[in-house]
Amino acid sequence: MTARWQHYAQNHPHAVDAALIAVLCVLSGPVALYSSDSFAEGLGWWSALPLAVVASFAMLWRQSHPRTVLVVTAVCASAAGGVGYLLTPMLLAPVIAALYELAVQIPRRTAYTWCLAMTAMIVLSAVIGNRNGHPWPLAIINPVLCLLLPVALGTAAQTRHAYLEAVKVRAEYAERSREEEARHRVAEERVRIARELHDVVAHHLALANAQAGTATFLAQTSPHKVAPMVAQLASITSSALRELKAAVGLLRRPDDPDSPLEPTPGLRQLPGLVDSFAAAGLGVEVAVDGEQQQLSPGVDLTAYRIVQEALTNVTKHAPKSTTQVRLAYGRDRLTVTITNEPSAREPAPASPGDGFGLIGMRERARSAGGRFDAGRRPDGGFTVTTELPILH
Repeated sequence: MTARWQHYAQNHPHAVDAALIAVLCVLSGPVALYSSDSFAEGLGWWSALPLAVVASFAMLWRQSHPRTVLVVTAVCASAAGGVGYLLTPMLLAPVIAALYELAVQIPRRTAYTWCLAMTAMIVLSAVIGNRNGHPWPLAIINPVLCLLLPVALGTAAQTRHAYLEAVKVRAEYAERSREEEARHRVAEERVRIARELHDVVAHHLALANAQAGTATFLAQTSPHKVAPMVAQLASITSSALRELKAAVGLLRRPDDPDSPLEPTPGLRQLPGLVDSFAAAGLGVEVAVDGEQQQLSPGVDLTAYRIVQEALTNVTKHAPKSTTQVRLAYGRDRLTVTITNEPSAREPAPASPGDGFGLIGMRERARSAGGRFDAGRRPDGGFTVTTELPILH
């Protein structure tokens, strides 16, 4: 019901003003004079009506000029009290309404200052005009209490309105924060999927390129070895298609029946990864220090992709070098080190630089809460080291 009235008041402001003026005219006019007739003998019914009408119609400007309206209504009430009328709550109705409107719009301390000033003026006029012997509680205490009440109600309404505005602002801020967080998560997911695609495509294309080059060389020197090499090349491309399907499957909906069911790659697939590079002519040695521990899926995938990318870089930049992969399990950290040593028959391999491969490995390590470092060795090789947390 309250919400309905508020909605009606917002849509019909003129009707509300007319009703307010009519009510105030009735309260501060005939009703006020009738209620105090026994205390205002000889004053008559119509002597205070012009003051009531002026005070009531002044309420039309209560929102744009609240201080002026308060002064006008207070002056009218003071004039009525000065001629001998008893200042009842009905006669003070325009002043009460003006004080409430002022208290809603201005700070609390200022509102009480205005209230005290107008109360002092009205009470002083009531004391001066008390020629009919009105009891002093009615002449003094009654106006004071009547004029303090609207200020208290107005400041309470102002506090409630400020609280509701603060709640609304916080809700809007929380909504914007949720939208920004959602956009941030979407951007992170896009980067992660792009990194997965880069690792898969770069790894398998590098192996396929090495295999194709080896098959071309063997076709001229040892044709009987070409068939196994071509079979290995088919296996590499098939593996690439499976991993691409799994990576692109991240974009599917969870309830999509065509979503891939392949397990996420991890260090358990490391032997197969090493075999694929060995088939391409890269010598890879794997060493494990410490007791192997169970890794979280994210850390397991990160370690596997870093090894995969590092070996892919070696295949592209130093295909004839020997590479060592060392997994060192500590109490709460896994250290993965990939080191390649150039052979004596070839020059030192070129540094991979700061391409997308190294950037992707560094981002993977940081996203898993680890550290990453890569650089040239004094003897001309290249070392990639990453430390990842072991999460039980």
